[in-house]
Amino acid sequence: MTEAERPSIRMRVLDAITDPALKELDLDKVLEVLLERSRALFEVDTVTVLLVDRSGERLVARASSGLDEEVFQGVRVPVGKGFAGSVAQRRQAVQIEQVDESTVVNPLLWEHGLRVLLGVPVIAEGELIGVLHVGSTTARRFTDEEVEALQIVADRLAFAVYVDRTRSERAAAAMLQESLLPSSLPSADGWELAARYVPGAESGVGGDWYDVFALPGDRIGVVIGDVVGSGLRAAVVMGRLRSALRAYALEYLDPAQVLGKLDRKASYFEHNTMATVAYAIIDTATHRMSLSVAGHLQPVVAVPGEPARFAGAPVGPPVGFDLGTTGRRSVSVDVPPGSLVVLYTDGLVERRGQDLDAGLERLRDAVGPMEAEAACSRIMATLVGDQQATDDIALVAIRHSG
Repeated sequence: MTEAERPSIRMRVLDAITDPALKELDLDKVLEVLLERSRALFEVDTVTVLLVDRSGERLVARASSGLDEEVFQGVRVPVGKGFAGSVAQRRQAVQIEQVDESTVVNPLLWEHGLRVLLGVPVIAEGELIGVLHVGSTTARRFTDEEVEALQIVADRLAFAVYVDRTRSERAAAAMLQESLLPSSLPSADGWELAARYVPGAESGVGGDWYDVFALPGDRIGVVIGDVVGSGLRAAVVMGRLRSALRAYALEYLDPAQVLGKLDRKASYFEHNTMATVAYAIIDTATHRMSLSVAGHLQPVVAVPGEPARFAGAPVGPPVGFDLGTTGRRSVSVDVPPGSLVVLYTDGLVERRGQDLDAGLERLRDAVGPMEAEAACSRIMATLVGDQQATDDIALVAIRHSG
């Protein structure tokens, strides 16, 4: 085959990345195969892909053909620094013909005698995933066609990484969520507890959670919360808030103080985090509930002989505003024998195209002084029925059985 008859680099790259066999491989093998093929197609000495770390501030060597040391040594390049960092920051192809400490951060590149580098961004769904670069120990100039072809490879890598991350994060979030929800609810003489958690159809597992735990002095702590966002990050933040709230609950008797401490912790350690939380302490001896609400929907209280009502607690801003302990307030609510208290997240009452107040009224109408488990069943049947909710739903019912 003459050079004129040889398929263009673009066509050869397209043929290599559309191989149906790649669909059967895991991410590590896809990276290995595509990098080796790219090394041959572009006739270069090295091909490396670096992925953005969780902070979004650094590139970390993930896979390489011809320069495995980058991966073995965990090479890291700050975004915006040197050759690879410049590709990431600009989100466009960069080619350099001088490889030394003045142009690249990683000394391995010039130590291996590379004389020219071409890098392109790896982007999926508008998000920077990383950088793909090729290098040659022979002086050369990559053509516009080669630049375009390398970008095609990068796009295929972006797809593979994005799919793998999405699948992995969903699985990890689901496992984390399941591990953090109470495996069983505490028991107390004269009190019944029941709960539900259902992930949303669109959001998947996210930051909704509930927690119920026994406290010293014949008290029960009940938490319902919703971290803004979904997926693994929201689930991780949820786990941290849950653990911190439990610790504060052992130290402070007032729910407002607990939420105030949680607020400060979230503001200091969980930057750009926001969560709505309702925290109640039920004193099983005095039959009273202390309640503090941070941006969350009001619990519903049903007392025998009276219409169900919302608790009427003062609603402060969501957790994450750092109001301090003095910026939160609590309210005390009587829970006489036969009463039912219901805490829930917004996924239970919010529906696209429907008024929130209408959903809240449907919930209030569904709540009555009944057994806790029966209440959960009735509420889910009324508010959810045979239509899967788009958002997560967390629900806790507490009944004073007397």
